[in-house]
Amino acid sequence: MNFLAHIYLSGDNPEIKVANFMADSIRGKKYLAYPDDYKKGILLHREIDTYTDAHPTVRLSTKKLHKNYSHYSGVIVDIFYDHFLAKNWSSYSDVPLEKYVDNFYDLLGEHYDILPMNIKKLMPYMIADNWLLNYAKLDGIAKVLEGMNRRTKNKSKMNFAIQDLEEHYLSFETEFTSFFEELQEFCAQKLKTL
Repeated sequence: MNFLAHIYLSGDNPEIKVANFMADSIRGKKYLAYPDDYKKGILLHREIDTYTDAHPTVRLSTKKLHKNYSHYSGVIVDIFYDHFLAKNWSSYSDVPLEKYVDNFYDLLGEHYDILPMNIKKLMPYMIADNWLLNYAKLDGIAKVLEGMNRRTKNKSKMNFAIQDLEEHYLSFETEFTSFFEELQEFCAQKLKTL
């Protein structure tokens, strides 16, 4: 799952939410240096990634992309799934997406001191281009994929994946909807045990 899903699946605890968002920047046992709720957020992120990568429905999605994008397929599916979450946001939250996203950007500002440096550098771009809100639109997803392709020095060809999304749109959306229901249950249980 990508940024929006990780944030959403964190529940209402601000520290867990921020930590789940920044968790990819915290390697190995470095999470142990953080206060308890941040630790939970980082561990929840790792649990979500492990569960997602092994899930048969997600593998159906990645299989459609593997021929053209090889090991980048999982990253692309994460982005596609965030699109479907954003597009169908009102099915998952009573808070409008625009307000939810603005609240999260405010939260990042409130917890700025604890953020890793690469997240601090990413924040201005993320907020200025309103990535989380723009996930709901195909042109927003196209921009994300173009940016990801640039970060791989154009090796991934992820910028072309928007065509795959359009071609298999309904099947990707069906797979997301089915999987996300299970993932929500998984996270609710994990938050109780972490």
